[in-house]
Amino acid sequence: MYPKLLQHIEQILLQEISDERKAVLQPLIDFIGKKKRNREAIDINFICTHNSRRSHLAQIWAQTAAVYFKISDVHCYSGGTETTALFPKIAETFVEAGFHIWKLSDSENPVYAVKYSENALPVIGFSKKYDDIFNPESGFAAVMTCSQADGGCPFISGAEKRIPITFEDPKISDGQPTQTETYKERSRQIGAEMFYVFSKINNAE
Repeated sequence: MYPKLLQHIEQILLQEISDERKAVLQPLIDFIGKKKRNREAIDINFICTHNSRRSHLAQIWAQTAAVYFKISDVHCYSGGTETTALFPKIAETFVEAGFHIWKLSDSENPVYAVKYSENALPVIGFSKKYDDIFNPESGFAAVMTCSQADGGCPFISGAEKRIPITFEDPKISDGQPTQTETYKERSRQIGAEMFYVFSKINNAE
């Protein structure tokens, strides 16, 4: 992995996870552990309303955590209940954390390539509906990262398991002097929790 990203990971690994949040994360740990024991592909679709902020943070951090802890055959996706665009501040936040990002298309809904390592395939990030052809059709965990998507989308077709792991929207800081720090804080929180999840997988066998 890129040196700056590894330094950032060392910092988020030091973050405390409350017992309350550990309980929220346990169903995802159980899902991944079961798939790993059965030697099945581990597909996770992180879902939020607009697929613009929290779902992308969760997707990228989860994929990175899987690689960091050497959990193989993990494929992380993201989607929304509607299509908008990946918010530019999210891309900036990833770069600040040490990821390398390229904008592959410049449109109302740009496509990004996100890399955590020199020799790894990039994660492709863009806003899309959760049932987009780019995402898995069946056997996946649908992780609901916002309460609006969780409450407004009671049925996710093809999902093997539905898991609510909601985060506060960093959008509340848009246009405010605290915006950059708010996005960093949410990224650190989501990163720390995804790393906690994957740190428990080998131990769960």
